[in-house]
Amino acid sequence: MVVAFSQMEMNNAWRVAETASIRAEAQKRGIELIYTDAQGDTAKQVSDVEDIIARKPNVILLAPREYEGLAPALAAAKKANIPVILIDRDAKGEPGVDYASLISANFVWEGQQCAQVLVKRFGTSQPVNVVQVAGTPGSSVAIDRQKGFEDELAKYPNFKIISTQNGEFTRSIAQNVMTNVVQSQGANINAVYGHDDECAIGAIQALKAAGYKPGIDIAVVGVGGFKDAALLIQQNEMDATVLCSPFFGPTSFDAVEKLVKGEKLPTYIQNPGRVIDKSNVDAYMPDAF
Repeated sequence: MVVAFSQMEMNNAWRVAETASIRAEAQKRGIELIYTDAQGDTAKQVSDVEDIIARKPNVILLAPREYEGLAPALAAAKKANIPVILIDRDAKGEPGVDYASLISANFVWEGQQCAQVLVKRFGTSQPVNVVQVAGTPGSSVAIDRQKGFEDELAKYPNFKIISTQNGEFTRSIAQNVMTNVVQSQGANINAVYGHDDECAIGAIQALKAAGYKPGIDIAVVGVGGFKDAALLIQQNEMDATVLCSPFFGPTSFDAVEKLVKGEKLPTYIQNPGRVIDKSNVDAYMPDAF
């Protein structure tokens, strides 16, 4: 069996862990793996998939960089009769027609959980100003995490999102945009929500550089479950992270083997998550990545 994995980028610990999980599971099952890295470029990812199709794998595992931009890749795979399983992010298309299944976390739920962490900390009476450091524009994960967070906070009139900035799921970019927000809004900021831990950690670095004590002066929440975030929770510099597991190997190849046997997959397979905070971070550390 030959399976291809089109990774969108390898610029953070989560992506590295995901790729390692896919590689390890393929090796464990004796499956030949074709691997490509789009390096954060949607056009390159489309080209990668087109190159993969020419090698005629049994199945393509695709981690889409953008929701809209992968339509040509999905169309090319469909024309070649090669089934595609989307992992960790959605892409525009009809489930069960343009792709076989989506395996991912519930990103809306993750955003809701981050909002609830802030509600638990601040309550529902005092005014709370929040800065949102968002992920890659146009990606399903950024869209859903923003929707979940904003819809949940909208239930509490004392919360106000005073700025939403693009952090590109990248620590250095998040630090830069947060530095600008702190310069203009510093004294007004009560909390920061990062669409992933890279965004949250970048924001923490900016806050510390400006003389604030993140986790104490300003609450910070993120998504991912990175070891760096767990360490910051232990150090009281971050309130919580919502685990978004990168270990897709076993679930993905279970689905692959079913497809190759001719079985029909459910169009959505959920990867469950949980909130990591001060109460459970010590127990979580051995699993952190």
